[in-house]
Amino acid sequence: MNRLASIISCLVIFLLTSPPSYAADLDGLVSSLKGGGYVIVFRHGATDDSQKDIYPFKFDDMSAQRQLSEKGRAMARELGAALAKLGVPVGEVYTSRLNRAVETGKLIGGKDVAAVDELTDSGAGSSSAMANPDGKNAKAGRAVRDLVNVAPKAGVNNLAVTHKTNVADAFGKEFADIREGEALVYKTSASGPAVLFTRVQASEWIAQAGS
Repeated sequence: MNRLASIISCLVIFLLTSPPSYAADLDGLVSSLKGGGYVIVFRHGATDDSQKDIYPFKFDDMSAQRQLSEKGRAMARELGAALAKLGVPVGEVYTSRLNRAVETGKLIGGKDVAAVDELTDSGAGSSSAMANPDGKNAKAGRAVRDLVNVAPKAGVNNLAVTHKTNVADAFGKEFADIREGEALVYKTSASGPAVLFTRVQASEWIAQAGS
């Protein structure tokens, strides 16, 4: 009896301390997205690590920014095609002012984007900030959350393309592991802040569209 109680106690502790699972029921997610009302926050696509950002940022100088790699562009195109095939209606597309995010947003959304300061790299182009974002920039975090909390127009979903430093600032350092092309899907509400629905990898959208 004591052994059984010990096993149950260990199981309870494990369940209480385990990180939440964000495994997506993609069928249900896509069905919900078709009705609109969500904000999908993407980290930009894969980049060319041989390139470095120059700070202060020079938004019109492509040689002064890290750009998408061909792999990143291909993934963003596939992701955009997948969302279109799945019938996910896209409203506004907001991006960081850095070109890797602008390009990602255009390829995913299939339309012009609005580049805004709120989503621009809060790590100021620092490689150390990118490697170890700690979510301590409260002002940058509030700016991202304010944007995500705004409900889209009826029947569509807004997209926001940003950087992992901004994601950690806005939603906590537990999201600092966000991968290139990964999405956090938020359900907006008229009665309060947007609520995280799930996390989705780029490959999952693409696989769902092909199934």
